[in-house]
Amino acid sequence: MAAFIAKQMVGSQLNAVKGAVGGDGGDDENDKEKEEEAERERQEAIREAEERRKEKHRKMEEEREKMRQEIRDKYNIKKKEEVVEQAPQEEPNPLMRKKKTPEELAAEAEQEDLDDFTKLKNSIETQVNEIKTQIEGKCSLQ
Repeated sequence: MAAFIAKQMVGSQLNAVKGAVGGDGGDDENDKEKEEEAERERQEAIREAEERRKEKHRKMEEEREKMRQEIRDKYNIKKKEEVVEQAPQEEPNPLMRKKKTPEELAAEAEQEDLDDFTKLKNSIETQVNEIKTQIEGKCSLQ
């Protein structure tokens, strides 16, 4: 609606400018100035209309939220927190999966190395303990 009003204002201003133009040819600069002024006024009208529209919608949303809160209070409902949806862990199509960054790949490789190292360490420790118990069983100190 505001854009329509702004267009009408510009159109009437341009018609007034065209009607005021004489035939002496020296009005080109004057015409440009008037057109620039009309364009600035049009842009200002559009900006003001947009601000009014945003304010109107902000007020409407405040009223809606107030009504929602009254309903929550009436029925003892807790307000839902905004839940950030996690991407599903198992993607249906492996070709459409998200590419991993080099940092993510390096972290995964390091984690795998740590896991392998930890497994190897644990297995060696168990073998050493078994050998130790065998040796202690065979040897007796006197």
